[in-house]
Amino acid sequence: MQSIENKILVKIKKCGKGKEFFASDFATYGDSKALSKALSNLVKKQVLIKLATGIYYYPKVDKKLGLGILYPSLDTIAEAIAKRDKARIVPTGLYALNRLGLSTQVPANYVYLTDGSPRRIKIGNGKGILLKHTAPKNLAFKTDLAMLITFALREITQARVTQEHLDRLKYVLQQVPKEHILQDTKLMPAWIKKLILKLYE
Repeated sequence: MQSIENKILVKIKKCGKGKEFFASDFATYGDSKALSKALSNLVKKQVLIKLATGIYYYPKVDKKLGLGILYPSLDTIAEAIAKRDKARIVPTGLYALNRLGLSTQVPANYVYLTDGSPRRIKIGNGKGILLKHTAPKNLAFKTDLAMLITFALREITQARVTQEHLDRLKYVLQQVPKEHILQDTKLMPAWIKKLILKLYE
């Protein structure tokens, strides 16, 4: 009879290197104690890397440039969690500003709003992911960029928006069809809607 460890190996090899896995992906292979032991053994054998509690990575290694293990970004991990939970997420706070080029600061913790379960995931080296619950209506945007801009501007606040911010947003908005953004203005606070419309003048 195939061991739990071997079953896990078959699955991860089939999916290929550079992919994140959750302990729950292997839940049908055995009870939680046996599964935990099998995953622990694979981590000891350096087949898998434990990113956080219940989150594992089948490492992709760069041999051409000698970069070693190519770790997934915090954003990739957050997206994988959202996909598993069938939830939506949107960057907020300092990370939203960084994504849009409105700030050069790279946060140690990536903060997202989600309509899924709130949680904090420690990844290591002081880094982590914070998922903060919000009402589904706040994530009802049809365009991801409109949603990202909205939460980034909320972080800046109306009083602290500079000309530099406006210039950057104008450039970003030019990359997406105007009608895509305008269809979501009804979901924006009045001051943000007014600002967006002015940038299109």
